[in-house]
Amino acid sequence: MEVAIPKAVEQECCGRKKTLDALMIQKAVDESKIKIKTVKNRKLVNRLEEDFSIARGESEAIALALQERALVVGIDDRQGLNACKLLGIPFTTAVAILLRSCERGLIERGDALNRLAALAKYGRYRSSILEDTKRRLEEQK
Repeated sequence: MEVAIPKAVEQECCGRKKTLDALMIQKAVDESKIKIKTVKNRKLVNRLEEDFSIARGESEAIALALQERALVVGIDDRQGLNACKLLGIPFTTAVAILLRSCERGLIERGDALNRLAALAKYGRYRSSILEDTKRRLEEQK
């Protein structure tokens, strides 16, 4: 399955910060594991920004998903999630990916809990989401 992000997301992730996640994303781009794609419908991008009060990266990601008929969009922005719901675009979040990765044995529980702590530190998640995710990780065998 191809993984793609729009240019605005690449710039947001890799253009300004030199954090571990930014470096990992840049490495995946450099190794062609993540493709950078251009969104053709600029009017749609602008309309999404206005209608859903979302930033350029989120609006381009949603427009790209529609353009490419994506199977799923990775998004954590609340307004972006609402846009996906209203537009019928399947989505997932970083927390959901973390839980599923641990459930499937792709990462160990301790590593998942450390990554959840990083999401708590750097992300903007409601405490109830973080607490529920921690409880679910700790319950896994």
